[in-house]
Amino acid sequence: MPGKTILITGSTDGLGQHLAVRLGRAGERVFVHGRDRERGERVRAEIVAAGGPEPEVFIADLGSLQEVDRLAAEVGACTDRLDVLVNNAGVGFGAPDSAREFGADGYELRLAVNYLAGARLTRQLVPLLTAAAPARVVNVASIGQQALDFDDLNFEHGYSGGAAYMRSKLALIMLTFDLAEELGPSGVTVTALHPATYMDTTMVREFGGSPLSTVDEGGDAVLRLISEDVPNGAYFNGRKQARADAQAYDSAARAELRRRTADLIAAAVG
Repeated sequence: MPGKTILITGSTDGLGQHLAVRLGRAGERVFVHGRDRERGERVRAEIVAAGGPEPEVFIADLGSLQEVDRLAAEVGACTDRLDVLVNNAGVGFGAPDSAREFGADGYELRLAVNYLAGARLTRQLVPLLTAAAPARVVNVASIGQQALDFDDLNFEHGYSGGAAYMRSKLALIMLTFDLAEELGPSGVTVTALHPATYMDTTMVREFGGSPLSTVDEGGDAVLRLISEDVPNGAYFNGRKQARADAQAYDSAARAELRRRTADLIAAAVG
Protein backbone atom coordinates (compact mmCIF):
# COMPACT_ATOMS: atom_id res chain seq x y z
CA MET A 1 0.00 0.00 0.00
CA PRO A 2 2.88 2.46 -0.54
CA GLY A 3 1.94 6.12 -0.49
CA LYS A 4 -1.23 5.98 1.55
CA THR A 5 -1.79 8.44 4.39
CA ILE A 6 -2.68 6.61 7.60
CA LEU A 7 -3.56 8.01 11.03
CA ILE A 8 -3.19 5.60 13.95
CA THR A 9 -4.36 6.84 17.32
CA GLY A 10 -2.46 5.56 20.33
CA SER A 11 0.60 4.73 18.23
CA THR A 12 3.37 5.43 20.74
CA ASP A 13 3.04 2.07 22.49
CA GLY A 14 1.84 -1.49 22.02
CA LEU A 15 -0.20 -2.46 18.97
CA GLY A 16 -0.38 1.10 17.65
CA GLN A 17 3.39 1.54 17.70
CA HIS A 18 3.84 -1.83 16.01
CA LEU A 19 1.44 -0.81 13.24
CA ALA A 20 3.03 2.61 12.78
CA VAL A 21 6.53 1.19 12.35
CA ARG A 22 5.38 -1.67 10.15
CA LEU A 23 3.39 0.61 7.86
CA GLY A 24 6.10 3.25 7.79
CA ARG A 25 8.68 0.64 6.83
CA ALA A 26 6.38 -0.34 3.95
CA GLY A 27 6.48 3.22 2.62
CA GLU A 28 3.22 4.61 3.97
CA ARG A 29 2.84 8.19 5.19
CA VAL A 30 2.06 7.52 8.84
CA PHE A 31 0.50 10.02 11.22
CA VAL A 32 1.60 9.04 14.72
CA HIS A 33 -0.58 10.04 17.66
CA GLY A 34 0.08 9.91 21.39
CA ARG A 35 -0.14 11.89 24.60
CA ASP A 36 3.59 12.31 25.16
CA ARG A 37 5.87 14.21 22.77
CA GLU A 38 9.03 12.33 23.74
CA ARG A 39 7.47 8.95 23.06
CA GLY A 40 6.04 10.24 19.77
CA GLU A 41 9.48 11.39 18.68
CA ARG A 42 10.92 7.98 19.51
CA VAL A 43 8.38 6.35 17.20
CA ARG A 44 9.22 8.90 14.51
CA ALA A 45 12.90 8.01 14.81
CA GLU A 46 12.13 4.29 14.72
CA ILE A 47 10.16 4.67 11.48
CA VAL A 48 12.90 6.72 9.84
CA ALA A 49 15.56 4.24 11.01
CA ALA A 50 13.50 1.45 9.42
CA GLY A 51 13.68 3.26 6.08
CA GLY A 52 10.22 4.79 6.13
CA PRO A 53 9.23 8.31 5.11
CA GLU A 54 9.31 11.01 7.80
CA PRO A 55 6.05 10.70 9.77
CA GLU A 56 4.01 13.46 11.32
CA VAL A 57 3.60 13.31 15.12
CA PHE A 58 0.46 14.66 16.80
CA ILE A 59 0.03 15.07 20.55
CA ALA A 60 -3.45 15.05 22.06
CA ASP A 61 -5.20 13.74 25.16
CA LEU A 62 -8.22 11.86 23.84
CA GLY A 63 -9.90 12.16 27.23
CA SER A 64 -10.69 15.73 26.13
CA LEU A 65 -13.06 16.18 23.20
CA GLN A 66 -11.67 19.67 22.62
CA GLU A 67 -8.26 18.08 22.11
CA VAL A 68 -9.86 15.55 19.76
CA ASP A 69 -11.13 18.47 17.71
CA ARG A 70 -7.69 20.07 17.76
CA LEU A 71 -6.15 16.81 16.58
CA ALA A 72 -8.60 16.63 13.68
CA ALA A 73 -7.83 20.24 12.73
CA GLU A 74 -4.07 19.61 12.82
CA VAL A 75 -4.42 16.52 10.65
CA GLY A 76 -6.53 18.53 8.20
CA ALA A 77 -3.81 21.17 8.04
CA CYS A 78 -1.28 18.51 6.96
CA THR A 79 -3.24 16.66 4.31
CA ASP A 80 -6.25 16.99 2.04
CA ARG A 81 -6.97 13.24 2.15
CA LEU A 82 -6.83 10.39 4.64
CA ASP A 83 -6.75 6.87 3.25
CA VAL A 84 -6.96 5.03 6.57
CA LEU A 85 -7.98 5.92 10.11
CA VAL A 86 -7.21 3.36 12.80
CA ASN A 87 -9.01 4.17 16.04
CA ASN A 88 -6.62 2.20 18.23
CA ALA A 89 -6.08 4.39 21.32
CA GLY A 90 -7.59 2.83 24.40
CA VAL A 91 -7.61 2.51 28.16
CA GLY A 92 -7.67 -1.05 29.50
CA PHE A 93 -9.13 -2.62 32.64
CA GLY A 94 -6.70 -0.71 34.83
CA ALA A 95 -4.93 -2.08 37.87
CA PRO A 96 -6.98 -4.51 40.00
CA ASP A 97 -9.50 -2.71 42.24
CA SER A 98 -8.59 0.68 40.79
CA ALA A 99 -11.04 3.53 41.36
CA ARG A 100 -13.27 5.07 38.73
CA GLU A 101 -11.32 7.50 36.51
CA PHE A 102 -12.40 10.50 34.48
CA GLY A 103 -11.29 12.34 31.35
CA ALA A 104 -10.99 16.10 31.09
CA ASP A 105 -14.69 16.48 30.25
CA GLY A 106 -15.80 14.64 33.38
CA TYR A 107 -16.77 11.47 31.55
CA GLU A 108 -15.70 8.02 32.75
CA LEU A 109 -12.26 7.53 31.21
CA ARG A 110 -12.91 4.36 29.20
CA LEU A 111 -16.12 5.75 27.76
CA ALA A 112 -14.24 8.94 26.88
CA VAL A 113 -11.11 7.50 25.29
CA ASN A 114 -12.27 4.13 23.94
CA TYR A 115 -15.54 5.36 22.46
CA LEU A 116 -16.35 9.07 22.48
CA ALA A 117 -12.95 10.13 21.13
CA GLY A 118 -13.19 7.71 18.20
CA ALA A 119 -16.76 8.73 17.47
CA ARG A 120 -15.90 12.43 17.42
CA LEU A 121 -12.59 12.07 15.57
CA THR A 122 -14.07 9.94 12.82
CA ARG A 123 -16.91 12.40 12.27
CA GLN A 124 -14.47 15.30 12.09
CA LEU A 125 -12.30 13.47 9.55
CA VAL A 126 -15.09 12.32 7.24
CA PRO A 127 -14.27 14.97 4.59
CA LEU A 128 -10.65 13.74 4.40
CA LEU A 129 -11.75 10.10 4.27
CA THR A 130 -14.31 10.63 1.52
CA ALA A 131 -11.74 12.66 -0.45
CA ALA A 132 -9.50 9.57 -0.43
CA ALA A 133 -12.22 7.02 -1.25
CA PRO A 134 -11.94 4.11 -1.32
CA ALA A 135 -10.81 4.69 2.25
CA ARG A 136 -10.89 2.63 5.44
CA VAL A 137 -11.79 3.15 9.09
CA VAL A 138 -10.65 0.35 11.41
CA ASN A 139 -11.91 0.40 14.99
CA VAL A 140 -9.85 -1.66 17.44
CA ALA A 141 -12.48 -3.17 19.73
CA SER A 142 -12.44 -6.33 21.86
CA ILE A 143 -14.02 -9.74 22.18
CA GLY A 144 -14.82 -8.63 25.72
CA GLN A 145 -18.16 -6.83 25.43
CA GLN A 146 -20.92 -5.93 27.87
CA ALA A 147 -24.35 -4.49 27.08
CA LEU A 148 -24.70 -0.76 27.67
CA ASP A 149 -26.86 0.75 30.39
CA PHE A 150 -28.12 3.88 28.67
CA ASP A 151 -29.24 5.39 31.96
CA ASP A 152 -25.72 5.01 33.37
CA LEU A 153 -23.28 5.50 30.50
CA ASN A 154 -20.96 7.30 32.90
CA PHE A 155 -20.95 4.17 35.10
CA GLU A 156 -21.84 5.82 38.40
CA HIS A 157 -23.25 2.58 39.85
CA GLY A 158 -21.47 -0.76 40.34
CA TYR A 159 -18.31 0.40 38.62
CA SER A 160 -15.45 -1.88 37.61
CA GLY A 161 -12.66 -1.11 35.18
CA GLY A 162 -13.22 -4.37 33.31
CA ALA A 163 -16.95 -3.76 32.83
CA ALA A 164 -16.33 -0.14 31.78
CA TYR A 165 -13.80 -1.35 29.22
CA MET A 166 -16.17 -3.96 27.80
CA ARG A 167 -19.05 -1.50 27.55
CA SER A 168 -16.89 1.06 25.77
CA LYS A 169 -15.71 -1.53 23.24
CA LEU A 170 -19.26 -2.64 22.49
CA ALA A 171 -20.20 1.01 21.95
CA LEU A 172 -17.34 1.25 19.45
CA ILE A 173 -18.69 -1.75 17.54
CA MET A 174 -22.16 -0.21 17.49
CA LEU A 175 -20.63 2.96 16.09
CA THR A 176 -18.88 0.85 13.45
CA PHE A 177 -22.15 -0.60 12.19
CA ASP A 178 -23.77 2.85 11.97
CA LEU A 179 -20.81 4.48 10.21
CA ALA A 180 -20.54 1.63 7.72
CA GLU A 181 -24.15 2.13 6.69
CA GLU A 182 -23.74 5.90 6.50
CA LEU A 183 -20.34 6.14 4.78
CA GLY A 184 -20.42 3.04 2.61
CA PRO A 185 -22.09 4.81 -0.35
CA SER A 186 -19.24 7.37 -0.35
CA GLY A 187 -16.61 4.64 -0.63
CA VAL A 188 -15.48 4.46 3.01
CA THR A 189 -15.34 0.96 4.52
CA VAL A 190 -15.75 0.79 8.30
CA THR A 191 -14.88 -2.36 10.27
CA ALA A 192 -14.12 -3.36 13.86
CA LEU A 193 -12.05 -6.16 15.32
CA HIS A 194 -10.70 -7.91 18.33
CA PRO A 195 -7.08 -8.08 17.13
CA ALA A 196 -5.78 -10.84 19.44
CA THR A 197 -6.29 -12.06 22.99
CA TYR A 198 -4.07 -10.68 25.76
CA MET A 199 -1.26 -9.39 23.58
CA ASP A 200 2.03 -8.64 25.31
CA THR A 201 1.26 -4.95 25.91
CA THR A 202 1.31 -2.42 28.73
CA MET A 203 -2.49 -2.61 28.90
CA VAL A 204 -2.45 -6.35 29.62
CA ARG A 205 0.44 -6.18 32.07
CA GLU A 206 -1.23 -3.35 34.00
CA PHE A 207 -4.10 -5.53 35.21
CA GLY A 208 -1.86 -8.54 35.83
CA GLY A 209 -2.82 -10.58 32.78
CA SER A 210 -0.48 -13.12 31.22
CA PRO A 211 0.12 -12.60 27.49
CA LEU A 212 -1.54 -15.25 25.32
CA SER A 213 -0.69 -13.83 21.91
CA THR A 214 1.83 -11.52 20.28
CA VAL A 215 1.54 -7.98 19.01
CA ASP A 216 2.55 -9.36 15.62
CA GLU A 217 -0.62 -11.47 15.57
CA GLY A 218 -2.77 -8.47 16.39
CA GLY A 219 -0.92 -6.42 13.79
CA ASP A 220 -1.59 -9.03 11.11
CA ALA A 221 -5.32 -8.88 11.86
CA VAL A 222 -5.46 -5.08 11.67
CA LEU A 223 -3.40 -4.93 8.49
CA ARG A 224 -5.80 -7.34 6.83
CA LEU A 225 -8.66 -4.90 7.39
CA ILE A 226 -6.54 -2.06 6.08
CA SER A 227 -5.36 -3.74 2.90
CA GLU A 228 -7.68 -6.60 1.86
CA ASP A 229 -11.22 -6.72 0.53
CA VAL A 230 -13.46 -7.27 3.55
CA PRO A 231 -17.21 -6.78 4.09
CA ASN A 232 -18.20 -3.27 5.07
CA GLY A 233 -19.67 -3.02 8.55
CA ALA A 234 -18.26 -6.34 9.74
CA TYR A 235 -16.79 -7.32 13.11
CA PHE A 236 -13.79 -9.65 13.21
CA ASN A 237 -12.21 -11.84 15.85
CA GLY A 238 -8.62 -11.82 14.68
CA ARG A 239 -8.68 -12.59 10.97
CA LYS A 240 -12.13 -14.22 10.99
CA GLN A 241 -15.50 -12.52 10.72
CA ALA A 242 -17.49 -13.03 13.92
CA ARG A 243 -20.62 -12.01 15.83
CA ALA A 244 -20.55 -9.22 18.36
CA ASP A 245 -22.81 -8.90 21.41
CA ALA A 246 -26.49 -8.99 20.52
CA GLN A 247 -27.02 -5.33 21.48
CA ALA A 248 -24.82 -4.28 18.55
CA TYR A 249 -27.46 -5.59 16.12
CA ASP A 250 -30.37 -3.86 17.87
CA SER A 251 -31.24 -0.84 15.73
CA ALA A 252 -33.19 0.80 18.55
CA ALA A 253 -30.21 0.43 20.90
CA ARG A 254 -27.88 1.94 18.32
CA ALA A 255 -30.27 4.85 17.79
CA GLU A 256 -30.35 5.46 21.54
CA LEU A 257 -26.56 5.37 21.68
CA ARG A 258 -26.37 7.90 18.84
CA ARG A 259 -28.71 10.24 20.71
CA ARG A 260 -26.85 9.92 24.00
CA THR A 261 -23.49 10.31 22.26
CA ALA A 262 -24.59 13.52 20.54
CA ASP A 263 -25.71 14.91 23.90
CA LEU A 264 -22.41 14.04 25.61
CA ILE A 265 -20.33 15.55 22.80
CA ALA A 266 -22.45 18.68 22.65
CA ALA A 267 -22.09 19.18 26.40
CA ALA A 268 -18.31 19.01 26.05
CA VAL A 269 -17.65 21.01 22.89
CA GLY A 270 -20.86 22.88 22.18
